[in-house]
Amino acid sequence: MGTAAGFTLGELAVALRATLDGDPARVVSGVAPLESAGPEHISFVTGRRHLAAARASRAGAFLAPPELTDLPGPVLRSPAPQLALIELLTLFHPPAAAPPGLAPSAVVAAGARVDPSASVGPLAVVEAGAVIGPRARVGALAYVGAGAEVGEDAVLHPRVVLYARVRLGRRVVVHAGAVIGADGFGYAFDGSTHRKIPQVGGVRIEDDVEIGANTTIDRATLGETVIGRGTKIDNLVQVAHNVEIGEHSIIVAQVGISGSCRLGRGVVLAGQVGVADHLTVGDGVVASAQTGIAADVAAGQTVMGMPARPAALARRIWAAENRLPDLIRRLRATERRLQRLEGQLGIGSPEGGRPGADDDAS
Repeated sequence: MGTAAGFTLGELAVALRATLDGDPARVVSGVAPLESAGPEHISFVTGRRHLAAARASRAGAFLAPPELTDLPGPVLRSPAPQLALIELLTLFHPPAAAPPGLAPSAVVAAGARVDPSASVGPLAVVEAGAVIGPRARVGALAYVGAGAEVGEDAVLHPRVVLYARVRLGRRVVVHAGAVIGADGFGYAFDGSTHRKIPQVGGVRIEDDVEIGANTTIDRATLGETVIGRGTKIDNLVQVAHNVEIGEHSIIVAQVGISGSCRLGRGVVLAGQVGVADHLTVGDGVVASAQTGIAADVAAGQTVMGMPARPAALARRIWAAENRLPDLIRRLRATERRLQRLEGQLGIGSPEGGRPGADDDAS
């Protein structure tokens, strides 16, 4: 399917299981955003909020949901345009498979087991007892510690560090600079110094997890830190020791999860959410950006703010905060009127002094 010049719209309609409104013989050579697409490109419109930009676009064709009309060119219509976009991008940008085998500068200990179909890149290190599964890829300068396991079709990008006894499932992707299995942050003060609590547990990353660049996931003190199947973790996330994250959760950039927390299935933590230690966050919880979770959150809740509150309550509080300066002015005016009325009636202030005096600087 396809030619050196690209794909016909008819070929794309078949591949994406989409309905074509336009010339099936028309060829497009790439995918581009609405703003920069030219006549040789196909672009995409996933919702009505992009409709104005689409109508102003120079794209030669569009991928769109069925309900969007009056687009200025041929349209591939899909009931699930975001999923179709994944397939479209994969067609134009197929993943490059690394050739199997060991780079000449790779260092693989005698006791390690590397499947013949796997690849280990330049200057990568695989320690004794480690296992690299079928078709797994270990990038340049990556480190796989003693007894660590990398499942089939997993990908370690350059400079990933897997400490000893870390276990990665099938099709796990770990991006550059991530560190998995470093010691958990555990100390006890003996009166004169902070003594380190040995961190002797492990980390288990289940199938189909993706871990972003420079993210850190600490080993357990005892037992395992666990990332559940299908969970996606963004860049610059910190997951502390003994944390368990349920299946198909989304953890966005700069989230920090303290030790021994339990996150349920399908949890979404937006950017810069913080979770205090030993808490339980139930299935399906959604926490908006910069939420501070300081207590358990029941399943199904959407929370926001610091401390985390149900979203509707948090929005009412934020709305009230915007009114505080006006409410304070009105309160002071009321206090002054009350003081004058008390003076007229010969009644002194119960606390003595002028009401509201402490608030003058506000």
